[in-house]
This record gives sequence, C-alpha cells and structure tokens, in this order.
Amino acid sequence: MPPSRVTLVEVGPRDGLQNEAAPVSTADKIELIRRLAATGLTLIEAGSFVSPRWVPQMADTAEVLAALDFDGPVRYPVLTPNLHGFDAARAAGVRDIAVFAAASEAFSRRNINCSIAESLERFQPVVEAARTAGIRVRGYVSCVLGCPYQGEVAPEAVADVAARLSDMGCEQISLGDTIGRGTPEATRRLIGTVAARVPMERLAGHFHDTWGMAAANVYAAWREGVATFDASVGGLGGCPYARGASGNVATEDLVHLFAGLGVDTGVDLVSLVETAVFICERLGRSPVSKVAKAVLASQAYDVRE
Repeated sequence: MPPSRVTLVEVGPRDGLQNEAAPVSTADKIELIRRLAATGLTLIEAGSFVSPRWVPQMADTAEVLAALDFDGPVRYPVLTPNLHGFDAARAAGVRDIAVFAAASEAFSRRNINCSIAESLERFQPVVEAARTAGIRVRGYVSCVLGCPYQGEVAPEAVADVAARLSDMGCEQISLGDTIGRGTPEATRRLIGTVAARVPMERLAGHFHDTWGMAAANVYAAWREGVATFDASVGGLGGCPYARGASGNVATEDLVHLFAGLGVDTGVDLVSLVETAVFICERLGRSPVSKVAKAVLASQAYDVRE
C-alpha cells in the first residue's frame, strides 16, 4: 500500500536559490524560511557551507542560521561537503546535515572534481563526526535517472551508491533526477532496485521538472512506497552542472497532488502559494508552477466576484 502520509522536504532556500545570479539578501532568505515554516513544513533546507567562490549565494548561511530557532519543531538541514563545512554547521547549532554524491562518474568529476569512490571517502569522516555529535545525516545521490554527460545511468549503479551512503551512516537517502529526464516506469524500476539494498522507509525522491514529468514521477515513487519528497517553493532551482535543467518540482504542486490523493502533508496550500509569490517577487518573476498560477487566478476571480 502507498504511504498514507508523506513528508515534504523544502529545499527552496538552498537548492532553489543557490544558482540565482542576483544576490538575495540575508533578510529575504530569513523571511522566506520563516514563511515556509508557517505553512506547516517541518523540514526546510536552510543553506550550505560550501566555498563562496563556487556558490556565492550561500555565503551568508551562518547569518541565516543565526536567526532560526533550533529548539522548535522545524528542522533546518544544511549541506556540508567536508569537515570544514561540518564544523561551521555544528557551530551554528544545526541538528541535520547532508552530503552530496552522484551515481554518474562523469557528473561526479564535473560537479565535485573527484570520482564517486573518492567522494565517498571524503564524506566518511563528516558522517562519523556528525554521528558522534548526535547530528542527523542525509545523503543525496544525483543523476539517478540520467546524466547530462554520460547519458543513461544504471539503477544498479544508483543502488550501489545509495547503499554505501546508508552503510556509512546516512539516515536517509534522497534520489535525485538531476536532469528531469525520468519517466514513471523508469522511476518504478529505480525505486525497486534501490529498495532491494536500502530500506524503503529510508528513501526519498528529488525530482526536477525539466521535461514536465516531476509530479508523475513523484506519484510513481509514492505508489512504490516512498514517503518523503524534496520540493522547492515556486519551482525554484536547477543544476549549474546540467545545462538546461530547470527547477525542482514545486512544493505547491506536490501539496495539491497529495491532497487529491487523500494523503496528508500538513502543509497549507494557500499560504504556501503566498510564500512562492513573496520570493519570486524578490527575484523579479512569477512562480512557474501551474498550481500557484491556478490558486492566484482563483483568488483574482473571487475578488472580481
């Protein structure tokens, strides 16, 4: 049976904003996170401790975290690719971190300048330090349904990386369709293959909507038993190492999808769309998701009436 409740991991403040060319103010990032928390989301990826040289948009992560309440019900994971990043995250008081690997050798070398095996070796001390400190660790696996450089990626290769991250101590493994080329049937095969190596309850889905298949792939993964999905408010995001890859699936699209399935997300759709409008206005554009546009059009119609 598909899960009767799903958890949405909001990645907009990190994955959604990290590739924006124009700087987003620290105050706007904090306000975005505050508004997201008010919608009912309980897992909000708040930033990353990576080199400002490579990801300048995340240079103020420590300042953003300093304004957040780590004693409340909302958790604020951050990306920490190395021990230096982990030390900064720990000093900021975070309770959750994430490490990022790839299922494609070509992508791994383009993204983090090392092989898959080398990347996992780098993450080992980070995961060990986090576990010693009582900090939860999430593992990301990118290019699970295709790579912009090598093309197809075998599900068995994804399962191998996912299993190694799980064995290392990552409590959850997020499977990312980085270029958005996945289809529902391919998603079903992928989940089945990975779940043979990593328990289903420890898997999450992270789908991009480049080819318009993200919601369909989420549905397919949910039908297979996945109960956690990453999403980005307003459909923000993309991958700097995957030319043409558009943003993550919009959080509001998944809230609407699961509401129609009778599945509880605990997230208020209207306030979520209002939050999408807030951050998109700061970025000088409108939300891209059809659900956000439909809600806004409905509100405009109600006003006219």
